Amino acid sequence: MRPPGSQLDLLRQRMAAIDRKYAAAPAAPAPAAKPRIEDWISGAEVQTEAGVHFECTRLWGRHQRHGGMHLSELEEWPADLLHAISDGAIRQAAPHRIAFLDTETTGLAGGTGTYPFLVGVGGITERGFEVRQFFMRDYGEEPSQLLALREFLAPFDVLVTYNGRAYDQPLLETRYRLARMQPPFGRMEHLDLLYGARRLWKLGFESCRLVELETQILGYEREGDVPGAMIPYLYFEYLRTRHAGRLAGIFEHNALDIVTLACLTGIVPRAFADPLAAPLRRGTEMVGLARWLQKAERFDDAAVLFGRAIQAGLPGDLLWRTMWDRALLEKRQGRDAAATAIFTELSMIRNPHQSGAYEELAKFFEHKEKNYSMALDMTDAALQLGRTPSLVKRRERLAKKEAPSRRLL
Repeated sequence: MRPPGSQLDLLRQRMAAIDRKYAAAPAAPAPAAKPRIEDWISGAEVQTEAGVHFECTRLWGRHQRHGGMHLSELEEWPADLLHAISDGAIRQAAPHRIAFLDTETTGLAGGTGTYPFLVGVGGITERGFEVRQFFMRDYGEEPSQLLALREFLAPFDVLVTYNGRAYDQPLLETRYRLARMQPPFGRMEHLDLLYGARRLWKLGFESCRLVELETQILGYEREGDVPGAMIPYLYFEYLRTRHAGRLAGIFEHNALDIVTLACLTGIVPRAFADPLAAPLRRGTEMVGLARWLQKAERFDDAAVLFGRAIQAGLPGDLLWRTMWDRALLEKRQGRDAAATAIFTELSMIRNPHQSGAYEELAKFFEHKEKNYSMALDMTDAALQLGRTPSLVKRRERLAKKEAPSRRLL
């Protein structure tokens, strides 16, 4: 057995050898810092009385285009542009007092469990079209985000959205109340452009989604756009990992939606403001606008647009329906010659309104021309296409009226 002193010396030698071995080894690298949102999106943290949140601003210059529209056209809108489409609620609105709002949320169900984690607001400025985006990097930043949004909306008088009356505004109002803040929307007039867009284009396009109209009407094609259904997932991924790389696509999607909304606001309300002078190219657009005019009891203008739509060309059953609607309008306005010409055309070819056209002709010959024989022939033709109680009663009445005239012959 070695003496204790020698064992201690041996231990010291081994420890010194270990020290020499690792003395020259490089230090282990520090864990790489996770990329911040500022590394992917040009913006900054903003401090408010309610905390902090993230904001970014993008500018589309006056010289730029979005599809077929020059951004400079936005500031040239007449102050009464939104009067007709809002049914008179927005009599005057200077372009720079109109805010265009869109949200990206954690889900589409709404309710207290849904958060608008990104709110974008666009405005028309002297430099062009500017979009400010308010983003909460975590749920705790919502009060600051909402406070900053309310302050930003203060100079605006009108809010324009796309389906915002049913979704964006109620959702934001819920979030404000849960945060014990006053919502900013009570003093603002609200135009939801979705309803006007649907009137113009639902007959011509499979969808009136904003991205669809962006392509079809403005001629702008997005590249690499984030599908709307993916947006909540990507935000939850960010909350879980704190990697912000895939957020950039959400910010881009939101900003483009707002620019498109503004550009369509320069198109849709003009059609309602002066329907007969609107630069409409599709027959389906003219039909949609004519139906709105009809509900507004502007019957003469509606008849004109129905006529233009027929001349422009319409698909299938929409053509027959439009001819029928126009004929009824001509009849209502006392233009019997125009009405009977269309009813006659409808009666001569198989279509959903053929029987109705025969019945209308029967009414004309009975009440206007007092030609009971011709009225009876029209009624019989309608009965061959299908028996209804009203047609049977009409035939019985006409047969009685026609009998004396036959005896006179």
